[in-house]
Amino acid sequence: MSWEQVYEQWLNETSLEENLKQQLNTLKEDPVQLEDAFYAPLEFGTAGMRGILGPGINRMNIYTIRQATEGLARFMDAQDPDTRRRGVAIAYDSRHMSPEFAMEAAKTLAKHDIPSFVFESLRPTPELSFAVRHLNAFTGIMITASHNPAAYNGYKVYGEDGGQMPPADADALTTYVRGIENPLEVAVLSDEEAKHSGLISIIGEEVDLAYLKEVKAVTINPALVKEMGKTLKLIYTPLHGTGKMLGEKALQQAGFEQFKLVPEQAIADPDFTTVKSPNPEEHSAFEYAIRLGEKENADLLIATDPDADRLGAAVRLPDGRYQVLSGNQIGALMIQYILEAHKQAGTLPENAAVLKSIVSSELPTAVANKYNTKMINVLTGFKFIAEKIQQFEEDHTQTFMFGFEESYGYLVKSFVRDKDAIQALVLLAEVAAFYKKQDKTLYDALTAMFEEYGYFAEKTISVTMSGIEGSAKIAALMTKFREEAPKEFAGAKVVQTEDFQLLTKTDATGATKALTTPPSNVLKYVLEDESWIAVRPSGTEPKIKFYIGVKGSTQAQADEKIAAYEASINQITEG
Repeated sequence: MSWEQVYEQWLNETSLEENLKQQLNTLKEDPVQLEDAFYAPLEFGTAGMRGILGPGINRMNIYTIRQATEGLARFMDAQDPDTRRRGVAIAYDSRHMSPEFAMEAAKTLAKHDIPSFVFESLRPTPELSFAVRHLNAFTGIMITASHNPAAYNGYKVYGEDGGQMPPADADALTTYVRGIENPLEVAVLSDEEAKHSGLISIIGEEVDLAYLKEVKAVTINPALVKEMGKTLKLIYTPLHGTGKMLGEKALQQAGFEQFKLVPEQAIADPDFTTVKSPNPEEHSAFEYAIRLGEKENADLLIATDPDADRLGAAVRLPDGRYQVLSGNQIGALMIQYILEAHKQAGTLPENAAVLKSIVSSELPTAVANKYNTKMINVLTGFKFIAEKIQQFEEDHTQTFMFGFEESYGYLVKSFVRDKDAIQALVLLAEVAAFYKKQDKTLYDALTAMFEEYGYFAEKTISVTMSGIEGSAKIAALMTKFREEAPKEFAGAKVVQTEDFQLLTKTDATGATKALTTPPSNVLKYVLEDESWIAVRPSGTEPKIKFYIGVKGSTQAQADEKIAAYEASINQITEG
């Protein structure tokens, strides 16, 4: 069926939601956007789906939500009856249509006689991960587009371990979703039927309290926090999202008394009115926090994204200004503190392990080596960290100490199996308290790490390529890098090429070894000066991403390397 025919199908659907009908009429005047809305179904992959709100099979709306959930219901129908009865936990963030999408998912499941547990109001992604485990649900659904702009929403599916579904289950689920040809035909219970079905339970405070009880264990040195929590000045902004309620309570129960919320951004707002992008990776997201921090002479500024799974931070410099840290720097500071604190307390296990993604900095590796702690690299995607945690629990080979990704995702304790900015908020405040007791800032701590381990620097270059043409360009670029493998970048020779799709590691002589990760469309090049460059398409956005990691003897040398390699990448992609 052509996209024009699919469009006509939607146009002639008598039961189509009124607001979607109006938007369809508007789309008639924009043929490019009209085609983009109907040319192909919204991609449903291992990370679920994410897209622009609006009518069409390539948009987020109640019909594509029903389609995804119908696929999940059919996946669950294939399980045994006891498994099905465990049901699905459902949470949602502060975005447009998030509450409605959550209830549409519940009504679709109920049509299959599958129970669901829906949060009474917006909650963070990590609490959904916790709720799956806490309620012994079979799966979980999180309605969120994470840190994307206001025009987006999304749908993520979690496995029974609380992590995003592992590849095998995700592939099976995807097959079911793609087998549903027309999302307009998916049947759901009516509101009245759902109300009396007994299949939709509303949850809230009981799960909040259980989660917060577990968060207490994130604090490593309660005595330190009790002492310094009275004087550490912290500014926290949830960026109009879900982090406020749990973040505030978590800081209070840990013992931090001198924190303030950014008032303008403590309000849940689906339009994210005060920021261009509600992404703590963006320095502009800290504008309001910096303003308040300067007024309060704050030691640390922290921001969480709308679904509170990512955390960013800004530290005070000697001249009183604030510097936004990278995700790699935050991760390194946390790892250094965790390992040192446990070493001092005599509680660092002999089989301690830290987990990070293959595109994250090697500074944390240097830190881990100092403490005889194993660093394990996994593919990008926190589900791979969750899989390793599960493996450790089953085979007892390692003790999980911390997991992180360069894209501002961290996990301290494994009662959650996804990125958890609430846990990270409490831990980073403790790290700041540790250094404040020594009359130092986190900037001082980071400087000391560079002096000890070397000046590590990283940069991520994200190139957006939207629509039909964009997808083709991204695929063509990956093919070019794979088939015309670079021999050098900015004069530095490639000494090792890792192809995570072919699962091969090839050195400069052509000798090849096998990689042991699951296959993934990622290429990584190790250079003769210990720098590395990686390239991969984003799994959730229409972007191709380039990652650069370097090590210099000074900050200036590291910055020079970053600039040279970035120029070399631009030359290759534009050529």
